[in-house]
Amino acid sequence: MNSEAVMRGLMIAWSDFDTAIEAVPLIDKLRRGKFREEDYKTLLINHRQQVVEGARWIARAASSIDARYTDQRSVFLKHAVAEHQDFRMLEKHYVSMGGTLDDIRNAPKNIGTEALHAFMYHSATQTNPFDLLGAMFIIEGLGQKKAGVWGRKIQEQLQLADEQVSFFIYHAENDEDHMAHFVETLNSGILDEPGMGERIIKTAKIVGRLYRLQLEELGNA
Repeated sequence: MNSEAVMRGLMIAWSDFDTAIEAVPLIDKLRRGKFREEDYKTLLINHRQQVVEGARWIARAASSIDARYTDQRSVFLKHAVAEHQDFRMLEKHYVSMGGTLDDIRNAPKNIGTEALHAFMYHSATQTNPFDLLGAMFIIEGLGQKKAGVWGRKIQEQLQLADEQVSFFIYHAENDEDHMAHFVETLNSGILDEPGMGERIIKTAKIVGRLYRLQLEELGNA
């Protein structure tokens, strides 16, 4: 499977994910202008538990890439470094909404987040886990295409300052660079690995479903 075919499969996976995530109750509430402060605090708590693990599974994946793909390993490591402290922005947002650091730091992952990260870490321990590009396509695509829209809607409905939604705005502005690295890696020779194109697309589908699951299970730990 060549890169064009992989991208077509990923775009179909994204379209399905995009449609489904808009129907998640919390996102639907935001879309209808019914979002409340408690909704935002709940989102921040649960999202922080996902984001805090993101750089770790990317770094784990990098450690599983063998010597044939050192350039690709470097891309994974740079990505992990770029994102490993992003969760602190979510903590600041939560405190600005009247919450405490102890509450957001000690909150357990909900069952959807547990499922998502169990899959991520399992995949990241496999040799040359480039199928995780499918996961990055969904997650970085969410940052690029959805985060800014959601952040501005939250800001407008709750009358918040820019710094109270900066995580979402930041990712809308910066995840485009990550997507450029994604395309570069996809075209770097990894598709020579047997079945890799199909695996990337399947991983995108799985991660799309598990990402949606964690938004459906907010607070269900």
